[in-house]
Amino acid sequence: MGAAGDAVGTADVPAAGPLESVLRPVRAGNGFEEALEQILQLLRLGLVRPGERLPSERELSQQLRISRVTLREALKALQDEGMVESRRGRYGGTFVLPRPAAPDGAVELRRRIAAVDVEDTLRFREVLETGAAGLCAEGLRGEEEARLRAALDATRGARLEDYRRQDTLLHLTLAELSGSRTLAARYAAVRAALNDLLDCIPLLVRNLEHSQRQHAAVVEAVLDRDADAAREMMREHCGGTAALLRGFLA
Repeated sequence: MGAAGDAVGTADVPAAGPLESVLRPVRAGNGFEEALEQILQLLRLGLVRPGERLPSERELSQQLRISRVTLREALKALQDEGMVESRRGRYGGTFVLPRPAAPDGAVELRRRIAAVDVEDTLRFREVLETGAAGLCAEGLRGEEEARLRAALDATRGARLEDYRRQDTLLHLTLAELSGSRTLAARYAAVRAALNDLLDCIPLLVRNLEHSQRQHAAVVEAVLDRDADAAREMMREHCGGTAALLRGFLA
């Protein structure tokens, strides 16, 4: 699977918002595996929520530059795992299924940390996040500033069950607005791994209130074009997340 012949035409289909940080052309030779990885990232980041439809096969195959045959193999693998389902008809497509609740959060958390180097992930996340905040503070255009404000506002108005998704979208927005597609792509991958861990610990209202104050301070520093303050506040914010995770891992 995933031979060089999987590649399709070079015409790009614009991805909507944060999707373009995740969906990118795969390398020849690993079409199936890399397509599966990227679609899984969409799910883990909450960019396509349970009940929502994935982009069409045409859009996905063109964004990933693979054949529809290879794409369908990847989608079939996800369907076999109970993560998506295919629906026919006028309003058909591939829809994301709810994730089954883990029977024991602590046990599931320890199972997941066995598959990732937590400290390395946290350090790399901090490097990417502080770098993105500093780059954004060098100056955003009017429409970019409006997009950042909207992402921040969405976290303020989010229901508790949707907060983590909106938090992810705010951070992805900062990564995208940094102007580095490579940074944005790396951050999407790191955030997906981080979300796998965060999903196993409870949402603490006091922690969320503190995070919101930090989010606002980061955005304010970016809009004030104060790169040092943006980096420092983002570093503090990342440190808070790291401390919370370490606390639950202890």
